[in-house]
Amino acid sequence: MASLEEILRSRDERASRQRELKDSFTGKALLSLTVIVPGPEKRTETSLNVAAAAVSAIRDAFHIVHEELRDLSTGYEAFFIVPGDDYDAKRKAVEIEETHPFGRLFDIDVIGQEGPLSRKDVGAEERRCLICGKTARECMRLRTHSPEELTEAVRRIVTRR
Repeated sequence: MASLEEILRSRDERASRQRELKDSFTGKALLSLTVIVPGPEKRTETSLNVAAAAVSAIRDAFHIVHEELRDLSTGYEAFFIVPGDDYDAKRKAVEIEETHPFGRLFDIDVIGQEGPLSRKDVGAEERRCLICGKTARECMRLRTHSPEELTEAVRRIVTRR
């Protein structure tokens, strides 16, 4: 189980690595993958299976110039450098998130020079809550659903029940 301090440190380290990669691969798009895992346990058999599916989907959809895969106690993360425009990459990332059977559990960010591109930047709708369909941002901010409810929603997506 990852502590809040470890999760926050990992987030800072991920942002630092993103900046390094963006600076090293100018003119190319940077994809940053994490897996949506509710609750304090971020590295589970389920999260690793979802991560493997996400990596496979990204490899199928993009020509990868550089990749880094990181299996951490704070959760799986990966970085991919791909040729082309950030906005085209974000559109393709959103398509993966919306069409893959586990796509609701993929968080594929595309990091531009000014930071992550939003779904709105490419004309896509905001992410929806795994449970009620409101915006995920709203439910997270209000803590509308319990970790147990979210864990059950993830289980249903992964087992398709």
